[in-house]
Amino acid sequence: KQQSGEFTLPVRVYIEDTDAGGIVYYVNYLKFMERARTEYLRTLGYQHYALADENFQFVVHSANVQYRQPARIDDALRVTAGLKTLGKATLLFDQRVLRGDTLLCQAEIKVACVTADTLKPTGIPAALYNKFIAASEGEGLNG
Repeated sequence: KQQSGEFTLPVRVYIEDTDAGGIVYYVNYLKFMERARTEYLRTLGYQHYALADENFQFVVHSANVQYRQPARIDDALRVTAGLKTLGKATLLFDQRVLRGDTLLCQAEIKVACVTADTLKPTGIPAALYNKFIAASEGEGLNG
């Protein structure tokens, strides 16, 4: 079930995502979540290579992850990215990995905006900040 304003990316589990027992290796859930955040940015008109051209990029500051049930080879998953908090230089995402309606993994991922050349914290560019606001209208974001 998709929440309002939440981006969803379909992901298929391949053998390269699994361990010897055919179960998704724990760190690969974070890779799936990274893909969902990247595609969410793409829907706002931004791509990673273009961010560096504007001298900023996003880096993961922290991740709080709970693993509930395993995903297995060939599973069709849905990976969500919902913006929970929009700060001046940070984004807090609620993310989930689901198989059907079954929650397999959930996480809060804090992402910081930094300059591409020095990797020092910087504010999210106004144009992108405003796109986050527009995309999240009515979700009760706080900063």
